[in-house]
Amino acid sequence: MLKVGITGGIGSGKSTVCQIFATLGIPVYQADDAAKRLMCENEALKEAITALLGAESYENGQLNRSYISQKVFHSPTLLEKLNALVHPVTIADGQAWMAAQKTPYVIKEAALIFESGTQNELDFVIGVYAPKAVRIQRVMNRNQITREQVIERMKQQLEESIKMRLCDTVIVNDHQQALIPQVMALHEQFNQLKIEN
Repeated sequence: MLKVGITGGIGSGKSTVCQIFATLGIPVYQADDAAKRLMCENEALKEAITALLGAESYENGQLNRSYISQKVFHSPTLLEKLNALVHPVTIADGQAWMAAQKTPYVIKEAALIFESGTQNELDFVIGVYAPKAVRIQRVMNRNQITREQVIERMKQQLEESIKMRLCDTVIVNDHQQALIPQVMALHEQFNQLKIEN
């Protein structure tokens, strides 16, 4: 089974691309969603996060995301420490999930594939690219946050042009080029690769 990663900066449209693959019957592991789930379900991880960021990290057993965001987005050191706790648990969960799938290939969507070093366990990495202005507007609309807050979040991620150069191929999601034909071409390519293997 081929393991395909999908990455891109905040607001690039990774989720939209993944929805198209899912419509084609391809299982998609969304690392960000899994991380949030594991931060609530995994007791050892909950204890470690509470020790790092304080008891306010959880309210009635649920993740206090606004509190955690405030703590880590202004402290690169704290963010690094939080990622060091969450990434290994999420990576292990993703590996177990992939091993259980039965399709010719699977997708792992993660914003931080290169930052977390998980590209080495994937056969192919797709980058989803959108111009910075488009990404900022999408995130402002989606999250109801200011332009400054979006730019602050962008600073936490690897610079987009570097990230795209590290990918095996790039899907352009700029409202000019149609997404479905780009995804279909890759879908056919991955199915062909699986047959040849």
